Amino acid sequence: MPPKKAAAEEKLMLGRPSNNLKIGVVGLPNVGKSTFFNAITNSAAAAENYPFCTIDPEESRVAVPDPRFDWLCNHYKPASKVPAYLTVIDIAGLVKGAASGAGLGNAFLSHVRAVDAIFHMVRAFSDPDVVHVEGEVDPIRDMEVIHQELRLKDQEFLKKYIEKNEGNIKRIGNGGTAADKLLKEEFTIINKVYEWVESGKDVRKGDWSNKEIDVINRQLLITAKPVIYLANLSEKDYIRKKNKYLPKIKQWIDENNPGDLLIPFSGAVESAASALEGEEKAKYLKDLGCESVLPKIIVAGYKAMSLIYYFTGGPDEVRAWTIRKGTKAPGAAGVIHTDFERGFIMAEVMTYDDLQELGTDAAVKAAGKYKQKGKDYVVGDGDIIFFKFNVTADKKKK
Repeated sequence: MPPKKAAAEEKLMLGRPSNNLKIGVVGLPNVGKSTFFNAITNSAAAAENYPFCTIDPEESRVAVPDPRFDWLCNHYKPASKVPAYLTVIDIAGLVKGAASGAGLGNAFLSHVRAVDAIFHMVRAFSDPDVVHVEGEVDPIRDMEVIHQELRLKDQEFLKKYIEKNEGNIKRIGNGGTAADKLLKEEFTIINKVYEWVESGKDVRKGDWSNKEIDVINRQLLITAKPVIYLANLSEKDYIRKKNKYLPKIKQWIDENNPGDLLIPFSGAVESAASALEGEEKAKYLKDLGCESVLPKIIVAGYKAMSLIYYFTGGPDEVRAWTIRKGTKAPGAAGVIHTDFERGFIMAEVMTYDDLQELGTDAAVKAAGKYKQKGKDYVVGDGDIIFFKFNVTADKKKK
């Protein structure tokens, strides 16, 4: 008999293996970070016109817009509605030299390490009433400053690890225990990552093995985090969809971080729109001849961290449950309650598209599209799931 083919190893993802992830807003002072944060969360983070206005990182949750969730709420008419949320952190402005402590650099960079993805905001508007920390508007210089400071902080962190551990590695030599061998393996990987970062490249752009990713994820490296670029335009440029800086910004991203998303927006427009509601807001945007791009930004930030969600639905509640992409059914059940995972029996699954097309749960079942899935089922984005589980009481210790 021919030998069985080895199962392909599932590729690990960079980042914390959690569904409770956060995205931070990063950029130079006075590029519009707090104005954006205020608009996206309708909160009251300070937005005065001077550097270091936001000393402590502000945090807020914002609902992830999804027409599927809206349809399910209209369909089931539940007593409770709980959408998915994106947690956004407003981090005070970084300045050139932050990695070596300039400004409030060390504190700010520790806040960046604590988030799981980055909204990198760059200023693409001129305004004599809003000072620029570098004197004049130059988006390319600004992006390079931020990119350099984040990379230098990773480089410093990795170098300290190497200096701290290289003596122990030399003492171990070619022998050592199993634990020693693991330490040597980790040290080799950290050295490889250090050389990559020192060459001027972000960790997230490397092609790493699962063993390397496992080590990298434990370091919480800043340049391992996904990045979405937000270009803050003036109201005039945003409405006319034209800005002299945008082509240069796009070119810089394509050359330095190909594949990263660039979203132009206007802090001025979004700030004014966020103060309005309903028809008044719709009329304001219609009169300007533009739309809010905040829903796109929220969804992009959520997806950047490889987050998806499944739904549970009924007359009591419609809820979106956040999980990491690739999560199997028992793990997804555990997001509701640990007992659901511990006593997992099966997941009864229907797709949103099938329910919308056929109209009722009963019709989906009658059409044979209500599936029973086991513990190896990988939950899909937008699945509608009912879990069956059974947990017997733990035996009392004698």
